[in-house]
Amino acid sequence: MGSQCAVVWDESVLDYDLGGNHPLHPVRLELTMRLARSLGVLDGVEVLAPEPASDADLERVHRPEYLAAVRSAPLAGSEVGHGLGTDDNPIFDRMHEAAALIAGASIQAAEQIVSGRVDRAVNIAGGLHHAMADHAAGFCIYNDCAVAIAWMLAQGVERIAYLDVDVHHGDGVQAAFYDDPRVLTISLHQHPLTLWPGTGYATEVGADGADGTAVNIPLPPGTGDAGWRRAFHAVVPSVLESFRPQVLVTQCGADAHREDPLADLSMTVDGQRATYQDLRELAERCAGGKWLALGGGGYSLFRVVPRAWTHLLGTVLDRDIDPATTIPQEWMSHAVRVAHNVPLPTSMTDGADPAFEQWAGVTTAEVDTSIRKARHAVFPLHGLDPVDARD
Repeated sequence: MGSQCAVVWDESVLDYDLGGNHPLHPVRLELTMRLARSLGVLDGVEVLAPEPASDADLERVHRPEYLAAVRSAPLAGSEVGHGLGTDDNPIFDRMHEAAALIAGASIQAAEQIVSGRVDRAVNIAGGLHHAMADHAAGFCIYNDCAVAIAWMLAQGVERIAYLDVDVHHGDGVQAAFYDDPRVLTISLHQHPLTLWPGTGYATEVGADGADGTAVNIPLPPGTGDAGWRRAFHAVVPSVLESFRPQVLVTQCGADAHREDPLADLSMTVDGQRATYQDLRELAERCAGGKWLALGGGGYSLFRVVPRAWTHLLGTVLDRDIDPATTIPQEWMSHAVRVAHNVPLPTSMTDGADPAFEQWAGVTTAEVDTSIRKARHAVFPLHGLDPVDARD
């Protein structure tokens, strides 16, 4: 059994570029890898270059007519439909090739785990969790998360848990496996009444025959580290322990941060770092150490995403970074040239304490209302007591 971590990356993934001032700008990936390298996180790590996903790989999740539309979109323009050519999902040259490469990178990371070569693998370019079977959505052309999960199922993996900490509901992955009892999807996100895509209520628990395999924890706007982590620990570990996945897949969107321009949660980089450490511990405890970590959203391109995902890389590699670490001058000198006068952080911390109080039952706090609803919706379906704080 492997014990090392695979990092899947090549600068060609930066070709997934929605253009202009689109929020999902590839500079966030380039700056992340540059920061990780400048801090020595990737020293001695063999970085694997991805190969594009095949049509057969993509068609485990996406319909053939949708693949055809994506291929033809750069020539067909606005007439192609399927959610392409919108402000969220503008058409760009070689769109199919770029999106298939992201999906292929997630499959390659999954293959490293399934083969036994490694226990953990990471693709920070992945996490495009909104794409549906027949249309693009939310900056996502192909759903690499679902494609990688479907690939693992086809290889004989019997139970996979998908845990989404992006500020937006992991709707595309939930939809792909809503009726499949082999896949548990868990999403913590800003409440759907207050943020796109407007799904992810606690009552969405899976279709008949897969009851309890969709878990949703919608959180009130303004929820910070303490409330977010309180909700996480009140729901997620118990459900994962009940499901006992063979692989844990995590979508690690960094847009729950308080500085993210597209949402309204209030986490810090310190809270996100603590969350990644929680994910690592849960993979060890509940999934035999098998952990596939993917990127996701995150639109504070210069101040948040590079730090958060460098912490993610450090956590996956067991090279945890001291939050007080100063950001190297070589990164600062490069970033200042592309950051367009955005003030840059100087250390790997926001100076926050991510400590939280464990949930111990009913209170009037908004986040505890969210916890109560999630536990009551799904815990009985796993044979767990929704009111017992020990579950």
